[in-house]
Amino acid sequence: MTNRIDQPREFDLVGDPILVAGVGTGFEAMLRCRVGEGHDEVAKSFSAGGGSGEHGQFQVRMDVSGAEFRLDRLFVQVFEVSPKDGSEIGTVTVPVIYGPRIVPGYIGYREHKVARGDTLSAIAREHYGDAGQYRRIVRANPQVTDPDVIVPGQVLRIPIGA
Repeated sequence: MTNRIDQPREFDLVGDPILVAGVGTGFEAMLRCRVGEGHDEVAKSFSAGGGSGEHGQFQVRMDVSGAEFRLDRLFVQVFEVSPKDGSEIGTVTVPVIYGPRIVPGYIGYREHKVARGDTLSAIAREHYGDAGQYRRIVRANPQVTDPDVIVPGQVLRIPIGA
């Protein structure tokens, strides 16, 4: 078994802190977690298991409040640093969507099940009071590739700020 990230899941909408959990193994039970998007990153070491070859559960709280992320999409990575040459091995990567870049004071999201006749503008007006804020909904939902095309039954995440 290799390292595994169980939380967050792929394209989850996350806030700050980002909670990372899973199962892993590393030399002398040490692993690293990194959250970044190519411009800035936050990293920390943690232990999992009892030593090389032993797997253990982990939960890491990643405080990203000091990071200056420029993109909505972040990458959460867990990996081991090779004792032989310092390279990264056993890397697992999960892409996530960073809510605080989408709405100020991000606290979570609502789910909206698309009904016949819904438009992103109407949904934005309902949740934000402004039809022009539909872009927030698009940014939080990577499955929406064309803002003019949403389908009944589709569940959209509506990011909410404080």
